[in-house]
Amino acid sequence: MKDTTEQSSRYEALEHMPIADLLKNINKEDKTVPEAVEKSLPQIERLVAEVVKKLKAGGRLFYIGAGTSGRLGIVDASECPPTFGVEDGLVIGIMAGGDKAIRKAAEFAEDDLEQGWRDLTEFQISEKDVLIGLAASGRTPYVIGAIETARKNGLITGCITCNSNTKLAEVTEYPVEVVVGPEFVTGSTRMKAGTAQKLVLNMISTATMIQLGRIRGNKMVDMQLTNNKLVKRGTQMIMEELKVDQKLAQELLLKYGSVRKALAAYNNEG
Repeated sequence: MKDTTEQSSRYEALEHMPIADLLKNINKEDKTVPEAVEKSLPQIERLVAEVVKKLKAGGRLFYIGAGTSGRLGIVDASECPPTFGVEDGLVIGIMAGGDKAIRKAAEFAEDDLEQGWRDLTEFQISEKDVLIGLAASGRTPYVIGAIETARKNGLITGCITCNSNTKLAEVTEYPVEVVVGPEFVTGSTRMKAGTAQKLVLNMISTATMIQLGRIRGNKMVDMQLTNNKLVKRGTQMIMEELKVDQKLAQELLLKYGSVRKALAAYNNEG
């Protein structure tokens, strides 16, 4: 039996479908993804609990994948420092073929069973860390090999896959299986499967960072001030929290470099 990610689309003759129908039907399929993720919440919770435990003890979170899955891991990892103010290297994304594969597909890179672990060793990965394998199919050798070797070396491992009963889930301690069904374009896992993986990655990193104290109330008080929009957002947070005017709020923000530090300094001085 074919994996669900490889089963034929429920729709035929896509090339003859009007644009309005294409969009309506893609959207119809996309609506099923959050429901599939919801069914996996207990699995996600167990994995997040392990990630939090390791990061609180000084470990790091690694994502490893190929193709779309690998790119999604890199995106999630790269957004953690600016969003939550954590150091570069706390969350690391790695993909088959290396950084050049982010923009251009690296042929057959995902088929090497041993290269994934070799790539990870460049970061001195150890049992202090957590490794999450990303593969919509659940059968990518690059990812499976990395997970298997990681477990042999004492690491906690998780995965996100969009098929059930896969080799990847079998070799992983904390698998997350989000079965979204056939894609609108047969086998194009950049669509529903990619959306599912993105949603789960958002959950993992956001819930983890909240547990690590990187959010205050519901605000990104540790965000990096990398553009005018974020300076404005931070200024507004300080205005609301301290009941001060915009001029003073922005001065505090720029002086101390983050909302959290500005609030602490003002309260201490007051």
